[in-house]
Amino acid sequence: MNQALLHFVRTYGTLACFGLILLFFWVMLPGTFMTGRNLFNITQQVSMLAVTAFAMTIVMTMGDYDLSVGSMASLAGIVLAVVFRLTDAPLIAMLAALVVGVVGGAFNGFLVSFLGILPFVATLGTLTIFSGLAFLISGGKTIFGSGIPASLGEFARGGLPLWTQGDTALVLPNLTLVAAATLLVVWFILQKTVFGRHLHAMGGSSEAARLAGIDVRMTRLAAFALSGLAAAIAGLMYTARVASANPVQGSGLMLDAIAAVFLGMTMNVNGEPKVLNTLAGVLFLGVLSNGLTQLSVDSYIRDILVGSIIILAVAASGLEKLRRN
Repeated sequence: MNQALLHFVRTYGTLACFGLILLFFWVMLPGTFMTGRNLFNITQQVSMLAVTAFAMTIVMTMGDYDLSVGSMASLAGIVLAVVFRLTDAPLIAMLAALVVGVVGGAFNGFLVSFLGILPFVATLGTLTIFSGLAFLISGGKTIFGSGIPASLGEFARGGLPLWTQGDTALVLPNLTLVAAATLLVVWFILQKTVFGRHLHAMGGSSEAARLAGIDVRMTRLAAFALSGLAAAIAGLMYTARVASANPVQGSGLMLDAIAAVFLGMTMNVNGEPKVLNTLAGVLFLGVLSNGLTQLSVDSYIRDILVGSIIILAVAASGLEKLRRN
């Protein structure tokens, strides 16, 4: 009986916890939580985290980490604003921010693949570098108003109308659609491409993958470049949503993205990163944050709860492995 219970907790514990949290907020917030508008609002709130976490899934599939995604998101937003002020061309500003993301991610990959620096150490260093660049370029100030393309803000406020009745409309936010598109792209990369199979092989053993003929160094560099690109996209989304660029606005993305991937991994019997499971982890964090905010609970309580949930989920995974051994 104990073994059966342990197996259930390991396999379905995170989903069961998610269901209990949904039920709790539904009961505590009967008129506001479980409504179409609020649920779509949750998807918009977590869209930046989702884009970052999906790309983090790519990096973690090969057994690495990218701690620089939050500072890269901040840097991308600052680059967008500064280039837009210089050129008054939204497309050029967006392209510049995306290029910075790809170059920064590729730099991470170069440090790890070609210089042999541990991913944790390399991306911890670039986290500081990217953050410093964001402060340097912005002068340590928030850029808003005419420094942000109006079309970007309009896009973030818009969406796909699904249902309208009188003055009430149910709209699927554009930022949610961007996150959904990223999910499909990452799922296709990991499940349907040779590159994705190479990442899975490297996650098992980089040395075995190298002996099998996989170009481990370039594959790792490409994965980190994709992570940097996704972080830059998240930074643009955040800038569009709040109509401003701040050198610290993406600071919380890294920890939440890793938490979302870890929560997803606890839903997999083998404990491997899967992008659809990462989506469940993102929604878990989004629902928890939204519900606690509506209950006027301080943000640090949310941090304590998220950390505790991750520890319990990973602990359950470890106990299940001990049982099997």
